[in-house]
Amino acid sequence: MKIAIASDHAGFLLKKIIVNHLKTLGQKVEDLGPDSADVSVDYPDFAAKVALAVTQGKANRGIIICGSGVGACVAANKFNGVRASVCHDTYSAHQGVEHDDMNILCLGARIIGPALALEITETFTGAVFSNEARHVRRLDKIRSFEKQ
Repeated sequence: MKIAIASDHAGFLLKKIIVNHLKTLGQKVEDLGPDSADVSVDYPDFAAKVALAVTQGKANRGIIICGSGVGACVAANKFNGVRASVCHDTYSAHQGVEHDDMNILCLGARIIGPALALEITETFTGAVFSNEARHVRRLDKIRSFEKQ
């Protein structure tokens, strides 16, 4: 699986920990920035990079990290085809993929610690959409919203 990942300055250190961990698990990871936590950057710019990587097929899934995860999630969900969610527990991380075909995980570096973030990330990357008829039907309804 190829995973696009980015953060703002608040999420930079957690991003580096997650990137290194995913690589040890054999995942292909594309770090879309920033390259440092020394300069304040705007989370929408980096959420857009991940959203575009996912919607353009350059990555199977994405991870965006900011202070709370909320701003990144709001920004990413403005892109057609993105199903991003803030997850600060493992249940939401796998259920979001299995039922809702979530393709971008948003994390709050000021909310959770590295150990939990790694568990959530592993759960997210290991989950598979169920393809059950009821979930497909619901996703079709969501896709129809993007056309309005």
